[in-house]
Amino acid sequence: MNIKVLRGNPTPEELAAALAVVRARAAAAASIPPGAPTPRASWSDPSRIATQRLPQPGPATWSRTYWPG
Repeated sequence: MNIKVLRGNPTPEELAAALAVVRARAAAAASIPPGAPTPRASWSDPSRIATQRLPQPGPATWSRTYWPG
């Protein structure tokens, strides 16, 4: 694994911290079985929040149509 610093002058401690984060993320990604949904994918899945009926037309319907994106 190669890391290239494009700008700035990081200290050895800053480089070590960045490398620790990159290695931890790589280890976490490698431990997920292939085909399993990732936490981010399941969090942003619209079916997770669309468990209720759609609002019926009416005067106050616009206030119940919030759909986080």
